[in-house]
Amino acid sequence: MEFEGFDWDEANRAKCQKHGLSLANIESVFASRVLILDDLGNSDAEPRFRAIGVTAKGRRAFVAFTQRGKRIRPICARYMRKMEIVRYEKDNSDL
Repeated sequence: MEFEGFDWDEANRAKCQKHGLSLANIESVFASRVLILDDLGNSDAEPRFRAIGVTAKGRRAFVAFTQRGKRIRPICARYMRKMEIVRYEKDNSDL
């Protein structure tokens, strides 16, 4: 997936930072190897995706987002829970 930056406004900034991730940490998830999955069923209006990766500080994170043009618009973000990390690492040992 190619992109040229992020689409932030007041609404998605507040929602994404609600779970303790800074905007820089959210953006850093996309700077390294990231697993991107379709997020079917969460929106009829536009395609949504889930990104699972590592922040610049080395913590596993989950980011729900859509792509508008060549920009990523994060919808929500949070650190992954311990059991999610175990399952993710088991299922994706090559990443």
